[in-house]
Amino acid sequence: MSKFNQPLSGLVTPRFGGIATWGRLPHVPLEDAVGIDIGIVGIPWDGGTTNRPGPRHAPRQIRDQSSMVRRMHQVTRVVPYDLANVADLGDCPVNPANVDDALKRVEAYFKKVVAKGIRPLSAGGDHLSSLPVLRALGEKKPVGMIHFDAHTDLYDSYFGGFKYTHGTPFRRAIEEGVLDPRRTIQIGLRGSMYDNDDFEWGEKMGVRLVRIEEAIEKGPKAIMAEARKIVGDAETYVTFDIDMLDPVYAPGTGTPEIGGFTTREAQAMLRELRGLNIVGADVVEVSPPFDPSGITAYAGAVMMFEILCNMAEAVAKRR
Repeated sequence: MSKFNQPLSGLVTPRFGGIATWGRLPHVPLEDAVGIDIGIVGIPWDGGTTNRPGPRHAPRQIRDQSSMVRRMHQVTRVVPYDLANVADLGDCPVNPANVDDALKRVEAYFKKVVAKGIRPLSAGGDHLSSLPVLRALGEKKPVGMIHFDAHTDLYDSYFGGFKYTHGTPFRRAIEEGVLDPRRTIQIGLRGSMYDNDDFEWGEKMGVRLVRIEEAIEKGPKAIMAEARKIVGDAETYVTFDIDMLDPVYAPGTGTPEIGGFTTREAQAMLRELRGLNIVGADVVEVSPPFDPSGITAYAGAVMMFEILCNMAEAVAKRR
């Protein structure tokens, strides 16, 4: 029997019963988290959203849908809960009324997570949520990043100079020195644009920008082989915006873009993360109000499980 936390089995208690935690894992508040390797954290905040709000409600719905995710990966046969001690740490503090204060609260919380040696796997939240997490993880040394998204999120500002929106987090992270642009790749970029500033700036900084046309032409294995080469063996963050998927698979998001990846293609790419030193990750921009069916949140939960399996292997490898 494993010495680590285990999900509550649907063969013992029906999956529709009990209090919703991610994957039916034990809820362990951060202050009580001892010996936890990977912490599931909800970031119920969408103060950076510029159009259609709703991701603040995602952590709760993702937890609910995650009850459908069983303990063993169907392809790799990895059981992440046997390789690492995983717990649902609950939600981090946020402030829905003030962007600056919310960023400070989230950053302070994740610095405590990092100080305890816990690798965070977060359910956002809009994509600005990634910035304070990167501030915590990259405080001493900038991390690399594999970024799945329809958008670069490298814009400088919105609405006459406002610097903190879900379209600007990675420009801020690079400027602040917590994200290494030359160890960053963005995969799946598509959709109409305001201008080309974000692409030009990213290329100037050394970010590898992969439009979806190139990704489809080369295929998941080739693109991910390049991604692996870019980030190398050093500490890497993985961020998955649910709008990376075509809206037929994930309609519940604030900025949908047609012509996206299938869920199967996304899973294939995430499985190519095996062996990387993933020190943190997130799935963001799930917006339950735009998909009451929960299928988008379920896709988010499954993508988190794919990432979790890789993170657990990384923990076991370095134990």
